[in-house]
Amino acid sequence: MLTPNPLAPDRRARILVVEDDPKLLSLIRRGLAFARYEVEPSEDGESALIRAREQPPDLVVLDVMLPGLDGLEVCRRLRAGVPGLPILMLTARGRVPDRIAGLDAGADDYLVKPFDFDELLARIRALLRRARPAERGLLRFDDLTLDPATRDVWRGERRLGLTTREYELLEFFVQHPRQVLSRELIFERVWGSGFLGDSNVIDVHVMRLRDQLEANAETRLIHTIRGAGYSLRRE
Repeated sequence: MLTPNPLAPDRRARILVVEDDPKLLSLIRRGLAFARYEVEPSEDGESALIRAREQPPDLVVLDVMLPGLDGLEVCRRLRAGVPGLPILMLTARGRVPDRIAGLDAGADDYLVKPFDFDELLARIRALLRRARPAERGLLRFDDLTLDPATRDVWRGERRLGLTTREYELLEFFVQHPRQVLSRELIFERVWGSGFLGDSNVIDVHVMRLRDQLEANAETRLIHTIRGAGYSLRRE
């Protein structure tokens, strides 16, 4: 499943712009970049879906009339993969049935060409406000972000691929920052009293978490407290 990255306060929103008119695509790209958005351009539906899978955007500006896979089908596929992804459709068709078709395909908003660029920016800001992570109950510590609803995890802008147990362990650490957590407590809260495995499983999972969290040589966050357990803290 695709998952949009959370909008950290110090990060520019990433916008995927799908438009087959090179001149209009260039215009939108320059305007959004000037407004301090990070822009990912695409000229057709297939490449847009690939780009969205490889680097999930925060918002999509999507033309309806595209070569090959049209905008309505792209919208349906994006919506199926990311229910909460904001999608703004652009089209030269301004009739009510056309707008209804776009909204029914999963678009959040609809802008008819030709349009005023300030209006496009205003609609983008409004859609991003609705998707603001603070309203989605995300968990944060330092540059870590966890989304309990989807179990997605980011370190900065890098998305981590955790197993179910690795996520549950990291979530427990984030819920108890800077506290020293004994192996017994971790075992009870994360694995449960009915688990019959070896308690060394905690050490193995902590090691795997560190491998993921520090894959790009980032600062260690999960520290071993000799004789006591583990603690999530920045030193």
